[in-house]
Amino acid sequence: MNAVGATLRRSPARDATAAPFSQRAFPGAATIAFAACAALAIAWGASIWSLWAMSSMGDVPMPGGWNMSMMWAPMCGQKWLRVAASFVGMWIVMMVAMMLPSLAPALRRYHEALGRTGARRTLWLSVLAGLGYFFVWAVLGVVVFALGSALMEAALRLPALARAVPVAAGVAVMAGGALQCSAWKARYLACCRAASVAPKMRRGSYAAWHHGIRLGVHCIACCAGLTSALIVSGMMDLRAMALVTAALTAERFAPSGARVARAIGLAVIATGCSMLVLAVAGH
Repeated sequence: MNAVGATLRRSPARDATAAPFSQRAFPGAATIAFAACAALAIAWGASIWSLWAMSSMGDVPMPGGWNMSMMWAPMCGQKWLRVAASFVGMWIVMMVAMMLPSLAPALRRYHEALGRTGARRTLWLSVLAGLGYFFVWAVLGVVVFALGSALMEAALRLPALARAVPVAAGVAVMAGGALQCSAWKARYLACCRAASVAPKMRRGSYAAWHHGIRLGVHCIACCAGLTSALIVSGMMDLRAMALVTAALTAERFAPSGARVARAIGLAVIATGCSMLVLAVAGH
């Protein structure tokens, strides 16, 4: 009888330990998965950047004292579809490397909110949410390539437009910094920092995909200022990428995220001002 009583007394504790196993296993599994993704991103990114570095030797000097990168247009023998695929592939690599530190806590909260769905099922839904998140960024990459290619083609045909590009770049970076300091930024930053998950949310694949899409849309809105500044100032600049990644991570995790975001915005505005001064002086 005592043995049976002891067994009954131990069973609730044992159940309590077994129940959150998926939640306790998630940090380790996520760390391994994210480390693997980051390693693949770095390896793939290195090969892509080396190809872009080789192709940059053929950059076209433009009126206004700047060079047009061949990543926006096909070189001899290349097709537009191949150029677009290469650009979007490079874009996804960049976003995976830059956004993983900010995405991981949101995915962990989502994983914990799924509760007792089953370890494998919960992990799959978390992965699906992450794929939905990066799908949104991939769509943005397609839009960026389409707009950038159209602008570069117009600059090739219109010398007056080409001469205005350095000034427009400085203004665009300043606008990105101003957006970084705006109420829009503060609202979406608060959303991304909270990344709230409904406790009784649906646990199906569609719901997971939809949650990832929602996270991605909010994140793109939150990062609009810094992303636009990075695109304009030089997507292939590893130093600029590292600075933007550090800025995004700091504003998400610092105790006073809104203040950090505004300080970053002021620094971006100062950078845009210097670009504008150099562009005007060049004219």
